[in-house]
Amino acid sequence: MQLNERSFETLTNNYTINPSLILLILSFQRAVILWTYDPAERDARLVNKALKSKNKSLDKLKVIIEISCASSPHHLLAVRKCYCSLFECSIEEDIIVNAPPSVRKILVGLVSSFRFDGAVVDLDVADDEASKLQEAVKLKQLDQDIVMWILSMRNVFQLKATFESYHKKYGILLHEDIKDYSNDLLVSLVTIVIKCIISPERHFVEVIEAATDGWGTDEDALTRAIISRAEIDLIKVKKAYLDMHKTSLDKLVKDETSGDYGAFLMALLGQ
Repeated sequence: MQLNERSFETLTNNYTINPSLILLILSFQRAVILWTYDPAERDARLVNKALKSKNKSLDKLKVIIEISCASSPHHLLAVRKCYCSLFECSIEEDIIVNAPPSVRKILVGLVSSFRFDGAVVDLDVADDEASKLQEAVKLKQLDQDIVMWILSMRNVFQLKATFESYHKKYGILLHEDIKDYSNDLLVSLVTIVIKCIISPERHFVEVIEAATDGWGTDEDALTRAIISRAEIDLIKVKKAYLDMHKTSLDKLVKDETSGDYGAFLMALLGQ
């Protein structure tokens, strides 16, 4: 039987079943289903779920940033094609219809881009574009076309050089320079773009930290982080977690999960 939130309510209303057990079963089922999808279909469905959610919060929309900035251009193209097949419209169309107006430009720019996938860097360009980014930061205008263009079009290696130039010229990391002047959703999304470009593995460590912080566990976020990186850089994520916390990611997942759900995630972690 396929369980969902409605069947969960039915079961708990009509039978004496521990609600925690049902939630664990649901988490396990969602994780297995997510894993069995082809990666492009999985990510297309995650994007659609984010855009169709009632609450277009940072936690929902950052999935789009992750898929756009922490995967290869070829994978993003496959996701876009799959999205059209599944939902009979483009990701860009759904962004325009569903995303908050302030972040439509950055999201459309990121998902429609096909970055060059080579290690080509022009240090003069990096220096010039670092200056342009700083001017936008000074004016508190991250929605400028030039900012959107740089972040969505430049290859990853070029962007890393630009961020490094910014740090050298202004004595502060770009994402640190913008974090205090606004709680705006656009600023938060741009921050995630920068972090995903600089170090995807450290970004996903932060996702896992947020999912397991405090009372209870955000199983959907934890599942997404582990499954989405399982065939890309999960070893790097594990190493980054160890470096940052001096304890293993395996131990965290073991402590935060249980049952078949926990065993499934541990298997993905190589345990």
